Amino acid sequence: MNNAELAETLVTDHAMSKADARKAVDALMAAIVTAAAKGEEISLAGFGKFKVKDSPAREGRNPATGEAMQIAASRKLTFAPAKAVKDALNG
Repeated sequence: MNNAELAETLVTDHAMSKADARKAVDALMAAIVTAAAKGEEISLAGFGKFKVKDSPAREGRNPATGEAMQIAASRKLTFAPAKAVKDALNG
C-alpha cells in the first residue's frame, strides 16, 4: 500500500474528499518525520512505536573489490509493532 492507496481508504471509509485525505496522510507522515528528526519516540497506540537508533561508524568491505572502507555513523528509524498488530499478522 502506498500513500495514494492509503488516502483512497480514507476517502472510502470516512467520506472525505480525495484532496483532504491526501493532505491528512501527508501531514501524518510529515509529523512522524519531524518528530523522528528531533530524536523523539513516536508511539501510536494499538499500532506500534517508531524509534530512532544510532548506528556507530564501522569498517566494511567494498563487495566489488574487497577493499576495506569506512562506513559512516548514521541514525536509523526502527519500528516495533504493537501486540495487536503482531496478533493480526500471525493469525
